[in-house]
Amino acid sequence: MKSAINFSYLIFLSVVAALGGFLFGYDTAVISGTIAQVSQLFQLDALQQGWYVGCALIGSIVGVLFAGILSDKLGRKLTMVISAVLFSTSALGCAISADFTQLVIYRIIGGVGIGVVSIVSPLYISEVSVAQYRGRLVSLYQLAVTVGFLGAYLVNYQLLGYAQSGSQLSIDWLNKIFVTEVWRGMLGMEMLPAVLFFIIIFFIPESPRWLIVKGKEEKAVNILEKIYNSVSEATSQLNETKSVLTSETKSEWVLLMKPGIFKAVIIGVCIAILGQFMGVNAVLYYGPSIFENAGLSGGDSLFYQVLVGLVNTLTTVLALVIIDKVGRKKLVYYGVSGMVVSLLLIGAYFLFGESLGVSSLFLLIFFLFYVFCCAVSICAVVFVLLSEMYPTKVRGLAMSIAGFALWIGTYLIGQLTPWMLQNLTPAGTFFLFAIMCVPYMLIVWKLVPETTGKSLEEIERYWTGSGQREKKTLITIN
Repeated sequence: MKSAINFSYLIFLSVVAALGGFLFGYDTAVISGTIAQVSQLFQLDALQQGWYVGCALIGSIVGVLFAGILSDKLGRKLTMVISAVLFSTSALGCAISADFTQLVIYRIIGGVGIGVVSIVSPLYISEVSVAQYRGRLVSLYQLAVTVGFLGAYLVNYQLLGYAQSGSQLSIDWLNKIFVTEVWRGMLGMEMLPAVLFFIIIFFIPESPRWLIVKGKEEKAVNILEKIYNSVSEATSQLNETKSVLTSETKSEWVLLMKPGIFKAVIIGVCIAILGQFMGVNAVLYYGPSIFENAGLSGGDSLFYQVLVGLVNTLTTVLALVIIDKVGRKKLVYYGVSGMVVSLLLIGAYFLFGESLGVSSLFLLIFFLFYVFCCAVSICAVVFVLLSEMYPTKVRGLAMSIAGFALWIGTYLIGQLTPWMLQNLTPAGTFFLFAIMCVPYMLIVWKLVPETTGKSLEEIERYWTGSGQREKKTLITIN
């Protein structure tokens, strides 16, 4: 079957959907380069600064609450179009906002876009993929997120350098956006990929599995024929999906309460929220502050953060290549074990480094090792697992629940990290992150089946108990 698959077409569909991940990453990371300028311009106090940083996360929480419902009702494709409109509106609004209130409103709109795309993009990729390539294709989304982070760091760096070079633009409003108030340009540059995302979505089809759910079987078969280059294989996939759907006669919310599916939802919530308390976003959001706590200058800390972003991106490429070969669970075992070791070393550095005269280069090495272990495991695996572990009929709704938990965790860690660094000390904070890795590993070990190489229908039968053969197979390789 491998030789019959139209892999180039699959890549195209996945890359288009993954562009939403780039917008996610850019919108999340770009804020780090604007805080000082915005605070000075609008005379923000500490509380207002926190609100400026955190308001987009509130939007993200709202976005994930509606993303699943929208994607199940309107379709995956139209929901991605909506997210592109939200990103474009946010970028333009931030660039021309007249006061702090308007800026916050447009940041929240962008946050809603983040929440929506964090659900629908990996969901779409999962549903158009074939079993043997699904892991690496969904991982394209996480790769795009990390590229978005890196892109934001580089855009911030380049625009700030241009603004400080003394150059002036002849058009007043452009001069304001890119020179005198360059933070507007940093936020506004998101317009370019957002508009590209909006346009290119119209060149991809709707998810065939969603079309089958809605009874549009002819359209679904046409898309499946393009993917599999085979009428018989397309028909086989149609029949397999329909055979699973025929047993699902209850409403979506009632179906979520079925014992096996409810268990899958609870597990998804646990791995989504626990993953945030293992230090991932604390490092990505507050890296420069953490490095400065170690006695580094602002310039050195910013350079270290760029290295963190670069390692994060390159390691995600590695994860994309190996996830379908090594397996989801093994990546978690290896990666999280490495995260524990690196977090303990970082904590030990902050505890004993200064008194022992240990070079700050060791802190950089420990951080890069942590980012490597994290990017190759939980960052790459979480969206893959969440996009493939739920039944087709409730996949959007169930992913919204897990995504809601993920963004609640992200918001909490974003708000609590400065407090923890101050009150628990940096050493205590990283020791706590190391401890939080343990329950995550136990949940994946004991409760999550290995899904590598399995079709979405096989995974669904595992949770619902309607296919004992598939369940035994999944347990055997668990």
